[in-house]
Amino acid sequence: MTTTHAPAGMITCDRLVRIFSTDGIEVQALQGLDLLVREGELMALVGASGSGKSTLMNILAGLDTPTAGAARVAGRDLLTMSAADRLSYRRETVGFVWQQTSRNLLPYLTAAQNIALPLRLAGRARRTARRAHARRALELLELLRVADCRDRRPHEMSGGQQQRVAIAVALANDPAVLLADEPTGELDSHTASEIFDAFRTANETLGTTIVIVTHDQAVAGEVRRTVAIRDGRTSTEVLRRSEVDAGTGRETVVAREYAMLDRAGRLQLPADYVRALDMRDRVALELESDHIAVRPDDSGEP
Repeated sequence: MTTTHAPAGMITCDRLVRIFSTDGIEVQALQGLDLLVREGELMALVGASGSGKSTLMNILAGLDTPTAGAARVAGRDLLTMSAADRLSYRRETVGFVWQQTSRNLLPYLTAAQNIALPLRLAGRARRTARRAHARRALELLELLRVADCRDRRPHEMSGGQQQRVAIAVALANDPAVLLADEPTGELDSHTASEIFDAFRTANETLGTTIVIVTHDQAVAGEVRRTVAIRDGRTSTEVLRRSEVDAGTGRETVVAREYAMLDRAGRLQLPADYVRALDMRDRVALELESDHIAVRPDDSGEP
């Protein structure tokens, strides 16, 4: 008998808390957030401004430290890392792509030199190593279809080309996880679609686990799983699957939305559902044989 195992958790966050304090005022950016991203997954994080998604990305990237809870990426404990551990983590375990194309690349280096730089920082600059770095840079440029930009500097490339080169830079050291914060935010819809194709190529060809933060619903709709963050917690999750019509053979993508249930049994109802039924303050619950009914409060009690 063959036993199958679920994919391992590449990213796990358990009741993650991040509190910022300014002038004696505390702001809780993450309020007990739970998240599981499986190895080899390509998924999206969405949420309104101030929801906590950028704070989460900074923690996963090793740029910030959680206040409490647990967070692990590729087996690395993000709460117990020393400064040296955090530096090696950023160089070896995670790659990062920023929204601003100008932030991802050094302007005085060519595309190939930008890709080779993280390789040099992680190893030695021997002649044999430099040749290996050049081969790695060309491989990534060809994979992401920007090989013709090899000897160009950023100002000689379009925004889309810059962002694809930036993805290659983030992939240079073969990270376990690639994080991208609004990578299509400065691009038109056609170019944004090309950038997402580059992420998909990296995911499918290299097996890299990829998490993309985006406001672009078109980008979010391209992945099988989208997790929404609201008020510092994961609130809802959309899962998409392909279905083939037996009669026509036509393939369609079916999406279903779920509310996330935490360990205390709490969940956040989708905001548009709440507005549609004018729910406020409290709701009526009814336990049925196979489900729980949630209805607006019609008791008339204050």
